[in-house]
Amino acid sequence: MLGFAVLFFFVSTLILTLYVFSVITKALELYEDKYATKGTATLSDMFLFITPGQLVTITLIIAFVLALLGFVIFGIFGAAILFNIGFIIPFWGIKVIRKKRVKKFNKQLVDALAQLAAAFKAGLTLQQGLESIGREVPPPLGQEFQLTVKEIKLGLPMEEALENLNSRVESVDLDLVVTATNVSRKLGGNMAEMYEIIAATIRERFRLEGKIAALTSQGKMQAWVVGLMPFFLGVVLNFMRPDLMGPFLASNFGKIMIGVIIVSEAIGIFWIYQIVDIDV
Repeated sequence: MLGFAVLFFFVSTLILTLYVFSVITKALELYEDKYATKGTATLSDMFLFITPGQLVTITLIIAFVLALLGFVIFGIFGAAILFNIGFIIPFWGIKVIRKKRVKKFNKQLVDALAQLAAAFKAGLTLQQGLESIGREVPPPLGQEFQLTVKEIKLGLPMEEALENLNSRVESVDLDLVVTATNVSRKLGGNMAEMYEIIAATIRERFRLEGKIAALTSQGKMQAWVVGLMPFFLGVVLNFMRPDLMGPFLASNFGKIMIGVIIVSEAIGIFWIYQIVDIDV
């Protein structure tokens, strides 16, 4: 009878383990199809090529490392929170990389428009101008222009190749350039002068953005000062009265309160950044 009970226990455990494993596998497949594939497509647009499976692996490593760190510091509650945050960090990182790439592209675009204007004045075509800039300008603009020229040489119409460029980069400035270029090619006009005007407009916008960034820098600094103040205050109190702070930090209530404080401060910093983020 005891042997039968032990056998039943092991069989039940095995079945439960297989069921949990199948659920986790199905969840990871769904995560890969719905989120990881989109993330890798975004990376491919930036000429960073990894597979969805590799992105899922990276995400799991980050999630487990954060969960282990949270368990050591805050216990099981902190491990669960940091584990979920680990699934967000890679896609947040992709957004940050893309934002920096677009910012660098926009800065290069101003000089590229001046070069295009000079190319038209010298009698070159739009394709020749794009090809020349693609060879001379470093990434990311050089990469994008070279890919656009390759698409044109493979038989893609100029308008469609420029629209593909616009959809890959997702830049407001480039959208203005592509729209103006396609309209000018259909209706005619002085494209050299048009590019010079657009370059001057973008350059003026950069000047305004720099001025706004200088005026709002104080508000951003205040957000970090106020947000980090509870942390430094806690360190000081722990140094001055360890007999009071020790039991508080060791208790579950203290850990929960620390978690609530961290989340509240993060939300406060986020909203301050949203307030001072002025779009030109």
